[in-house]
Amino acid sequence: MKRDLFAQLLAGVRQGGQYLKGKRKPSRGFRFEPLNIRRMRRTAKLSQEKFADLLGISVGTLRNWEQGRREPDGPAQRLLQVARHNLRVVLEAIHPELMGAPRRRRQGAKAV
Repeated sequence: MKRDLFAQLLAGVRQGGQYLKGKRKPSRGFRFEPLNIRRMRRTAKLSQEKFADLLGISVGTLRNWEQGRREPDGPAQRLLQVARHNLRVVLEAIHPELMGAPRRRRQGAKAV
């Protein structure tokens, strides 16, 4: 390994150690705008069961999100942000058969 690359790696490890000990603040942070998931679901006129099924999550998870006990993170957060902006696009991407489009077969898959 080149000396300069090793020095950069070592500096990063030291910074990580300082962060873990509380001696250094994170160099960046991520904040998500809070979503009103209940309002999104009600606007779509869907039950908790149907909305959870469409998103591929459990009803319990949806209830926890709606009641503020938990917050969606990572990909779920992003998916819900897109859904808030345009639920139809999300539904078309996840469940095209519900939106009137035939379900696409995977390449090489045989019809049954």
